Amino acid sequence: MPHPPTAPLLCSLQGPWRRVIFVAAYEAIAIAVSALGFMWATGQNAVHSGVISVVCSVIAIVWNVLFNTLFERWERRQRVRGRSLARRVAHAIGFEAGLSLVLVPLLAWWFGVSLWQALAMDFGLLLFFLVYTFVFTWVFDHLFGLPAAAR
Repeated sequence: MPHPPTAPLLCSLQGPWRRVIFVAAYEAIAIAVSALGFMWATGQNAVHSGVISVVCSVIAIVWNVLFNTLFERWERRQRVRGRSLARRVAHAIGFEAGLSLVLVPLLAWWFGVSLWQALAMDFGLLLFFLVYTFVFTWVFDHLFGLPAAAR
């Protein structure tokens, strides 16, 4: 049984502004936490770790738009409509795999580490973002209410 919507703690936020504020806040926090994680994992300073965090964020945003455009184009050609669990799993794996193909070599080069070490960093990012996305979205929805499509 679905939960009834609760009143937002701050204000109800809808439309394009909701998406802009969501992405801006999400990425700002992610960049800060990623930079701290890179500093801890590599011993590099805040500037070195911060720059790569911003670069990774930009790559992730561009890849998100490109991947979802391609995925939805593929999806439109399928006979079976909807998003089954299998299709959602394929989407998540495809997105993360494509992002890793870019980020792992980039991290290895930037930090001067092996591809295995960079893969471990990428895996750490993946685990962080799995939890972070869940928590951030939950908090955002409580602060600004659910989007109209979810009500």
